[in-house]
Amino acid sequence: MMQGCNMVKVRSSRWQKSRNLRLLDDGLTVWCESTKSSRKAKARQTFAVTEVECVREGCQSEALRRLVGSLPESKCFTVVFRGARKSLDLLCPCEDDAQRWVRGLRTLKEHVADMTQKFYSLTLYTWIRGYLRRADQNQDGKMSYDEVKRLLQMINIDLSEQYARCLFKRCDRSGDDRLDHIEIEEFCRELLRRPELDAVFRHYSSNGCVLATAELRDFLGDQGEDASLNHAQSLTLTYELNDWAQKNHFMTQNGFTMYMLSRENDVVNPDHARVYQDMSRPLAHYFISSSHNTYLTKDQVTSASSTEPYIRALNQGCRCVELDCWDGDKGEPVIYHGHTLTSKVPFKEVIETIAQYAFKASPYPLILSLENHCSVEQQVVMANHLRTILGSKLLTKSLSAKPLKDLPSPEELKGRILVKGKKLIPHLGQLSKDGSCASFSSSSEDEPASSNKNTPKKDPAKVSSTKLLSPELSDLAVYCRSVPFRGFENTSEKPPNEMSSFSESDALRLIKDSGKLFVRHNSRQLSRIYPSGQRLQSSNYDPQEMWNGGCQMVALNFQTSGEQMDLNQGRFLPNGRCGYVLKPSFLRSPTSDFNPEITGGGPGHIPTQLTIRIISAQQLPKINTEKASSIVDPQVWIEIHGVAIDNARDKTHRIDNNGFNPRWDCTLSFQLQVPEMALVRFVVEDHDHTAKNDFVGQFTLPFISLRTGYRHVHLLKADGSSLSPGTLFIHVKVTRKGVPIKTVSERLAIAKGKKA
Repeated sequence: MMQGCNMVKVRSSRWQKSRNLRLLDDGLTVWCESTKSSRKAKARQTFAVTEVECVREGCQSEALRRLVGSLPESKCFTVVFRGARKSLDLLCPCEDDAQRWVRGLRTLKEHVADMTQKFYSLTLYTWIRGYLRRADQNQDGKMSYDEVKRLLQMINIDLSEQYARCLFKRCDRSGDDRLDHIEIEEFCRELLRRPELDAVFRHYSSNGCVLATAELRDFLGDQGEDASLNHAQSLTLTYELNDWAQKNHFMTQNGFTMYMLSRENDVVNPDHARVYQDMSRPLAHYFISSSHNTYLTKDQVTSASSTEPYIRALNQGCRCVELDCWDGDKGEPVIYHGHTLTSKVPFKEVIETIAQYAFKASPYPLILSLENHCSVEQQVVMANHLRTILGSKLLTKSLSAKPLKDLPSPEELKGRILVKGKKLIPHLGQLSKDGSCASFSSSSEDEPASSNKNTPKKDPAKVSSTKLLSPELSDLAVYCRSVPFRGFENTSEKPPNEMSSFSESDALRLIKDSGKLFVRHNSRQLSRIYPSGQRLQSSNYDPQEMWNGGCQMVALNFQTSGEQMDLNQGRFLPNGRCGYVLKPSFLRSPTSDFNPEITGGGPGHIPTQLTIRIISAQQLPKINTEKASSIVDPQVWIEIHGVAIDNARDKTHRIDNNGFNPRWDCTLSFQLQVPEMALVRFVVEDHDHTAKNDFVGQFTLPFISLRTGYRHVHLLKADGSSLSPGTLFIHVKVTRKGVPIKTVSERLAIAKGKKA
């Protein structure tokens, strides 16, 4: 890979361009060069292995699938990136080259993902080394003071002139006013020093040099973790690099830093990285990660429809995807946003994609929300494609012949695909000439067959004779039968497999006017919430308000990044990111008295004090990359998203001209009344005096997944991908009625009403 390979970049049968791909010396960056590119374009022709979501062999992208037969599949592969960057479809000269690059990229990606913090310093050094190469203007392998200043600007730090010159002179052992390779390494080590971590280390170390096993155990106890000697010893063996210290069961300052920066010390409870919740309850007892207009790449007026958004959503653990189905040419239905300029993608291709990716990220049931605008003839085609392509994965009948009292559980439906759609009810409809029953064609009556889902509702009696539903498609709606919402009367008598869809405005109205009744309704029936049709740019509403009311399928535009998708990512971060999160007990009871609008007491009311000290940040990226002298002025916001009474946000002061290692030591406190519903969002911004602050990075997690003690928050970009090595260093304290709550298990026990 480092020797490079001439390939062909493919976009279509007509657009195929020569490219040279080469892995750079850092082992993390791939150069993709075009011989005719401008200098500015060449600067953008690299990608980092960390940006790669996956590598697909053969013709496994939309563009390449359309060229099957004209291109040799064994010589093709696709590099899929995280975020909005377009995939890279490539044709190699031979099969061996294709296999080398596929294996190589996958191996590098795995090494980066699995890298322990033993190699953290190497990662940081590699990160800085790339900047060193660029800052060394005359490429002589040494750096003058001016080149060092250029380096500091590149890595987003503005040291005072006095300190910078002092550090330079201290490292210039040779005294020739230039730093050689060894002196540059020393300079980097000085830059990477963490005095705030050193202070924590010295607090627990009796001699200030090493931590004995018992001292490390004391630290772990204060962190609210396993404070056994065995655990302390295992950490020393894992993170201590000094042979003498490891042999004598000591942890040095370097080893302690490695451990503190590791994922093992992450702010998120590691137990929540697996499926740990009870998965045997009815489907209605879970929040279910749900996507709206899943087929769209951008806005809902002119953007492309594609199978790629389905892959991205499914790989993120999404468990409910939407398919807007319309009549297509040659008898084949298509998916697109009707009555708009969005492009069309064949229904069959989407189902084939879903069949391939449905259970790669989660084994639990996937729901296909069909918005059906097709004629009866093409509905039959849809049903046939669903049956033949999905095969045994498709649920076509109830799991039991017994009368349905509750919906089945995610565990019982593991590996199954459910269809959400209309169900024929013969006595309410009229038989058409071909024997099918007249009914609505949209996925529910409150989603009219138009591009604007926010249009006024129509009288079912007036339109029932104008839309036909095929029995073949009707038969596939088993546990997710779309029905119009008819109020909260006789909720206990409604079949649990009937569900309704609500526009965001209708759902908000019900939560505000009848919150308690809506919670009880959602304890047994599924509810799907969708964005207003007036959101032409595919913007999103606040999902937290819907979750507060117990709504399970809160559908968002996954293609649109921002605060709302950050919250969605945070909500479904725990439970192994499987797309199902068990609702709190007060949202699962059919007799619940919980009202999301009035939470001054009663169910879920557990007054809790959350105190977070924002200590420092590390390696925040430059925002204005066009201007070399531009340095980030970071400040940190902490936001609480929960029931209305808990919603709050507060910020630190700003630090001028330092994105490399800014330090705040700022304490922010929040009073939570319903902690089980709360999400905690960390946001880093670049302060601007004259305009809106620029977004730098964020991380969102549920309060119940938040660990106490000294923790690192690994920040994410706007698109949800890693901002590595950017982190926040914080200290978390949780108190209830004056009693510190150290462990997550204690918080969960209290939340469930048990004695901690």
